[in-house]
This record gives sequence, C-alpha cells and structure tokens, in this order.
Amino acid sequence: MSGGEKRFELSEADQGRRTLLTGVTALLGAIGGAAWLTPFLKSWKPSAKARAAGAPITIDLAKLKVDQLFKTEWRGKPIYILKRSQEIIADLKGDKSHLRDPDSVEDQQPEYAQNDLRSLKPELMVLEGVCTHLGCAPKTRMDDGGEGEFDGFFCPCHGSKFDFAGRVYKGVPAPTNMVVPPYGYKNDGTLVVGVDQEEIG
Repeated sequence: MSGGEKRFELSEADQGRRTLLTGVTALLGAIGGAAWLTPFLKSWKPSAKARAAGAPITIDLAKLKVDQLFKTEWRGKPIYILKRSQEIIADLKGDKSHLRDPDSVEDQQPEYAQNDLRSLKPELMVLEGVCTHLGCAPKTRMDDGGEGEFDGFFCPCHGSKFDFAGRVYKGVPAPTNMVVPPYGYKNDGTLVVGVDQEEIG
C-alpha cells in the first residue's frame, strides 16, 4: 500500500451477509414491481362481461309476428328487428324522393345490405336502434291516416324520421341512415347479430 491507504477486506461471513442482503433487496424489488404491474396488465385484458358484450347474439325468429318490432341489445346498443309485411316491402321499393340517401351510398351498412330494403332477406329488417343525429332511440310509427303521418321510425328528441329500412328522410336533423349491424342466418329460424353471413358458415 502506498501513501498510507488502508484496504479493508470483508470476511467470509460479511461477504455472505452482503450476498444475502443483495438477494433479499432484489427479491423485494421484483415483488413490488409485480404488484405494481399486475393491475396495469389486467386493465389490458377485458372482463368476461366485456367479452360477452361484444360476442354475437342469437335470436329465435319463430315467435316473431308480421309487423312486430323485437328489441334486443348488442355491444351496448339497441338492436331493432322487424318482420316486415308485404305492404311495407312494397312501400320501401316505391317512391324514394322523400329520402336523403335512398340508395345507401353512405357507409352505414355491410355491402350485402346496400339495397332498397337494406337487408339480406326482404321480410326481415335488422338495425341499430339509434338515431344518427345525437343517439336517441327512435320509436316505431305506423300510419293511422292522420295528416303528416308515415310508416317508419320517429326520433322523439329532435324529430328525425326514418323508413322501415332505416333510411333517413330529407329535411330532418339526422345526417345519415340508421346503421345496419353485421348479421346473418344460422338457419331460416335463427338470426345471428354480430357476424357477417359468410362467417357463420
């Protein structure tokens, strides 16, 4: 040693103690890190309820009557299903001059629903029951012969009107047609909302 420097050497017992303390500190740090990360990582994994909310839903059509509106829910949104009469179908194929987007040019439906009836089968309407203005739930309206009456959906919040294909009328606040969700048929009596027909197989 030069210049009066002193050198300390740890005994074997002290070295063992230092190794033990280093190991314990590292272990406690790892436990603390895991405890801190666990809720963060869990937030990335959706709950069973959240997964179920996004899962397709199946509807038995056997009890659905003509001109009867059935309401259910998918992904937190109301779904309207209507078994349309031949009279309603004929009206939907008739005069379209009162509609803003009669040919469904706006992207509010799957490609297979871009037709006069906005559906896979003429007799069955499937829509998200949400007004495209501010998200209110439109009500069903059947013409009773009164002045200004019409067949379709009427939004009680701001007066938007839609026909029974979900097509929006001209001169109302709603800017676009009601949304057609993805859907298909498992068989003639079973509707599946949440997947396209080709995915059902």
